[in-house]
Amino acid sequence: MAQKLLLMAAGGTGGHMFPAQALAEAMLRRGWRVKLSTDARGVRYTGGYPHTTEITEVSSATFARGGIMAKAMVAPKIAMGVLNMAGQMRRDRPDVVIGFGGYPSIPALAAAHLLKLPRMIHEQNGVLGRVNQIFATRVAQVACGAWPTDLPDGANGIHVGNPVRGSVLERAGAGYIPPGDYPMSILVMGGSQGARILSDVVPIAIAALPEALRSRLRISHQARDEDGARVAQFYAEHGIAADVQPFFNDVPARMSEAQLVISRSGASSVADISVIGRPSILVPFAAAAGDHQTANARALVAAGGAILIPESALDVSALTEQMNAVLSNPDGATQMSRAALQAGVPDATERLMGLVEQLSEERT
Repeated sequence: MAQKLLLMAAGGTGGHMFPAQALAEAMLRRGWRVKLSTDARGVRYTGGYPHTTEITEVSSATFARGGIMAKAMVAPKIAMGVLNMAGQMRRDRPDVVIGFGGYPSIPALAAAHLLKLPRMIHEQNGVLGRVNQIFATRVAQVACGAWPTDLPDGANGIHVGNPVRGSVLERAGAGYIPPGDYPMSILVMGGSQGARILSDVVPIAIAALPEALRSRLRISHQARDEDGARVAQFYAEHGIAADVQPFFNDVPARMSEAQLVISRSGASSVADISVIGRPSILVPFAAAAGDHQTANARALVAAGGAILIPESALDVSALTEQMNAVLSNPDGATQMSRAALQAGVPDATERLMGLVEQLSEERT
């Protein structure tokens, strides 16, 4: 029997690439071949992918960036990507094509549509991204990471949750050490792209904590390249132990050791926090399309596992107050960690894998 082939297409951010990685890990264990189609930005996030994943860099572009000439070249680049992908699919026909969002997923999904191949999409957020909006009614299923998800009429949506990488599942439900009179850790994440507002506000808010509490803290702070030096300098000048990097390759380990996580509410971040089970303060990205980061945070906040601070309300005093409330209340922090776990979907990868295999069998 020929080995089945799954073609995944994902855009160049961690929010798209990490769920795809989780599915790749699972499908390879199941004996499938797995291909990934992405762009140059996406390739940066493939370091943790299984080495047997076949990675193809595709021609794509976005209307969201660049000047007039750059925008004029978007359509031709996408068209070229679709034609190239269609040629590849004719030579090496995938059993299922799945898109995870982002402009680099257009060529694979469009080619699969033209060739009438079995196809589906996974939407990580509570509001469909632009590309997934285009294809939602042109695929067999929309696997939804958040629920409810705002879907167009005619789309076949099913809740599966957001798959998390194997390194996160290894830490699922890791024992939580509540705040106390000993060294404690805070993990600050701005998503895979970092977040300037967190670099502007969080260090100052931590410095404003009572000395008895602040002196016991160790900070892991993800900051953009252009912000890293000043953030690290601020922590050093205020005697705060901090590791500042543009990207952490060991987020699951750092998160499992943390007493508190301060983060944007990107879909992957929320999934990691809930599967590992940690108290968090979430600051949704205000400019996110359809305010989808607020939608992502909804279930975790409603369960009592997270505190939500809108970006418009984020200031030093507000953040200091909330951090102090969590870190000074061991029982409350422990309850938040349990509530976060209850909001998680640790079997999201298995659910998504089941849909892929079902779609393949229906084709057969």
